[in-house]
Amino acid sequence: MTNNNGLDDKLKGKGNQLKGEVKKGYGKMTNDDSKVAEGHADNAKGKVQEKVGQAKDLFSK
Repeated sequence: MTNNNGLDDKLKGKGNQLKGEVKKGYGKMTNDDSKVAEGHADNAKGKVQEKVGQAKDLFSK
């Protein structure tokens, strides 16, 4: 197991935020409120995941 100091979590978080933005955009284009809601959830999940990565960086020093 490699010690990446939270880099994986930060990258996954950014990816989930991007996925959330795409889902929100698609949901708005197609008037699909469930996709918009999924996009908001993915975006929030990504933000939390990114913060976890940042915390890992802080505590690994």
